[in-house]
Amino acid sequence: MANNRAAKSGFAAEAQRKINSKYSEELAQECLEWIKSVTNEPISTSGDMDNFYEILKDGVLLCKLVNEMKGGSVKKINESKMAFKCMENINNFLQVARDMGVPAQETFQTVDLWERQNLNSVVICLQSLGRKGALYGQPSIGPKEADKNVRNFSEEQLRAGQGVISLQYGSNKGANQSGINFGNTRHM
Repeated sequence: MANNRAAKSGFAAEAQRKINSKYSEELAQECLEWIKSVTNEPISTSGDMDNFYEILKDGVLLCKLVNEMKGGSVKKINESKMAFKCMENINNFLQVARDMGVPAQETFQTVDLWERQNLNSVVICLQSLGRKGALYGQPSIGPKEADKNVRNFSEEQLRAGQGVISLQYGSNKGANQSGINFGNTRHM
């Protein structure tokens, strides 16, 4: 029984090490510098994992960030250090981030930050939100987001495309499988 628990504990530690290996101090530092420029809060911008966690873990700074970008989006920021109040702040931030256009696959779970399970996903979420900064009159980080490239085709153009048989639809230009052997041939 004790060996089984030790094996599970070793597996969990290995999984956590693997998750933490994806964490980028450079990207985390870029996120913190961006947050500092938007909120004007006097924070340390070191991308060190411990610093990143300590600054963001209660969710207060995250709520201030989205309130600066989109005024009044988080009605009440909980300054209390009680666990459920901090997690409520993080949840409020995540909801506003989704409303601002951060895709669901680029957000994180509350426990990823609160329990320090996956800080890399927090960095990804902040990078995604940072790309949207210009849309809300704030500085942006990361690559510029692509603009929509809407194309309008006439009915005539759409009909012309229906008469084309693409190679993807099963044509093989007259090729066949004669002469192809797979594996060893049978010798008699």
